[in-house]
Amino acid sequence: MELSAVKMVVTDMDGTLLNSKSEVSGRFFELFDELQAHKVKFVAASGRQYSSIFDKLQRIHDRIAIVAENGGFVKQGDLELDSVILNRSLVTDMLPVLREIDGLYTVFCGKQSAYIESRDQKFTDILGEYYTHFDIVDDLSVVDYDDFFKVAVYHFEGSEAHVYPYVKHLESHLQVKVSGRNWIDISDPRAHKGNAVKLLQRRHGIGREETMVFGDFNNDLEMLQEAFFSYAMENAHPNVKKAARFSTRSNDQQGVEFILEQLLEAKRQSAGQ
Repeated sequence: MELSAVKMVVTDMDGTLLNSKSEVSGRFFELFDELQAHKVKFVAASGRQYSSIFDKLQRIHDRIAIVAENGGFVKQGDLELDSVILNRSLVTDMLPVLREIDGLYTVFCGKQSAYIESRDQKFTDILGEYYTHFDIVDDLSVVDYDDFFKVAVYHFEGSEAHVYPYVKHLESHLQVKVSGRNWIDISDPRAHKGNAVKLLQRRHGIGREETMVFGDFNNDLEMLQEAFFSYAMENAHPNVKKAARFSTRSNDQQGVEFILEQLLEAKRQSAGQ
């Protein structure tokens, strides 16, 4: 496959496009403009809340697709393309299980806002980076005025070791993803980035061999399968490195930009520039 054939670029945000300070580089925005000139579509796909991704990419939001909440919510510009809602009874049924886990912080991720019970300033400061809209409530079980994409849980000492063993039994009927060092996301089995990428591929008539994907954690595994040009960041989870066909530099070394420069050079050569 030739790089010049790529028509759509999809990238995760945290640990991938964003550096360790949660910043998008100025170089990326320069490359984005040239991608647009070559008619390459761009997709930001993250476990973050839609408004959080929007804020990071506000200057180009009307020219990209945003896959938020790990595939639970998809928008192309201002047009909503998909919304996968988690059954409300399943959400409330999880609470007794989650409340038994020491050191866990639970987030109900809704369409209007995110909801938490904790007033721990250390946690709310972290949450604010990923969820620009959130409300603190006394009891999550009585939040019945929103639709939920997922339940996110956070543990300061690490989600894979301290949370996953206690929730993996939910995989019998839900999707349970270790989505970051401290995060686990629980959602409807249909709500993942792979399905969102397939939806956008169908919408634009783009195939796997024309798709480039970047990821770093387990919630990126499904979307990596939907692209021939699948890249694991140098800082990626071992599962991602095993699943991806190619690799690139770390997020702090602008690994996405490094490959986009190669893509654009291939486009220039193909166009005879």
